[in-house]
Amino acid sequence: MQGLNKLYVSLLVAALVVGCGDKKEEAAGGEKSASQVAAKVNGTELTVHQVNYALQRVPNLTPEQSKAASLQVVRNLVDQELLAQKALGDKLDRDPMVVQALDAARRQILAEAYMSRKLGTPTEPADAEVTEYFNQHPELFSKRKIYRLQEVQIKAPQERHDAIRAQLGASRNLQDFVAWLKAENLESKTAQGVKPAEQLPLQLLPQLAQMPDGQAMVVKAPEGLTVIVLADSQVQSVTLEQAKPAIVRLLETQARQKAAKAELDSIKSAAKIEYVGEFADAGKEAEAPAAAPAPASAVDEPHDADAISKGVSGLK
Repeated sequence: MQGLNKLYVSLLVAALVVGCGDKKEEAAGGEKSASQVAAKVNGTELTVHQVNYALQRVPNLTPEQSKAASLQVVRNLVDQELLAQKALGDKLDRDPMVVQALDAARRQILAEAYMSRKLGTPTEPADAEVTEYFNQHPELFSKRKIYRLQEVQIKAPQERHDAIRAQLGASRNLQDFVAWLKAENLESKTAQGVKPAEQLPLQLLPQLAQMPDGQAMVVKAPEGLTVIVLADSQVQSVTLEQAKPAIVRLLETQARQKAAKAELDSIKSAAKIEYVGEFADAGKEAEAPAAAPAPASAVDEPHDADAISKGVSGLK
């Protein structure tokens, strides 16, 4: 019932957004029938509709689990209502921070509801689109690999980058390179791990897929450089049939994002938007094109690091 534990926190947050809606409904429409009431807390009724709504937010809930889950949801709703009543009694709904949080939650919920209704159910991509995406990305599918990577994140000013690259190629192994960084008072952090292709940044993957084991690449980072060494890799290909569900979800997501952007752009063009004072430049940034993937210059050519390849397992 791990999903229910996660649900508990979200229900507590939702209480502040919902407030005392049930009391208002009762005053307007009379007392609810007993079949609609799941529990009463100090006279406030919690409804079956609220329980069902919460259950819809529990992922992968089987019919066999639904009875126990519904009981747990009711308990959570009771706890939620008790805390909400205490919050209202302490007038926390008038606290400036709470008011801002409620306003932000309301705005987000309304925005998401509008876009969800506007976009509707995503259209499943045609088989030809799925096949095309599969063929265009062999590094993810037909030539998919599992990579064992060793990484050195280096904090360094721009003027030291050339020296770092030169030292990488000259080092006998990665330990020597890390020792040089330390001697040069360059802050660095090492890490290693095993990742499948789909968990790696897409802008790096095509080049990484072509690198032989033991080779290194240097990637520009916000505060310096990152050295990535391909310790070794193993091919674990995926067939079109196996990949199709993931590709369908991806293409649906991309299509939905594109449609959402088009809808938002349309709404913006018809609206009067004014950025004021210190936020005047926000309008210029909003009108700029969306950020493109990292340029090719962000990734150096792979280093033919034969010395590093011999000692690549030495990274601790």
